[in-house]
Amino acid sequence: MKKLSILSQMLVCTGLAFAGFTVQAQEVKGNAAAGNGKVWLCVGCHSIPEYRADYPLVYRVPMLGGQNAAYIASALSEYKKGNRKHPTMRAIAASLSDQDMADIGEYYAAQTASSPNNPLK
Repeated sequence: MKKLSILSQMLVCTGLAFAGFTVQAQEVKGNAAAGNGKVWLCVGCHSIPEYRADYPLVYRVPMLGGQNAAYIASALSEYKKGNRKHPTMRAIAASLSDQDMADIGEYYAAQTASSPNNPLK
């Protein structure tokens, strides 16, 4: 009987630990001002109207101003995981933390579609 009780306690503790990780991951809040200092790599492609990248294939590079913050953070996360395949974006996203992704998302969400999207100006 004691073995069953210990096993059930271990299962409950394990479940609570995983629940804690899930809550912590959901608590990442982006900050547009912090994102302003993190988009320096993005502007090289995403601030040029009608820009097309040609490696390894031709990609139309979207302007990001006004895009939904959660979408941007999610897309960056998918590049980091390897679920999205563009090699340059995968390399950039691999260097970003969850907080960085949320901040970048909030930065671009605070812009408009016609914003220059270039914090260096």
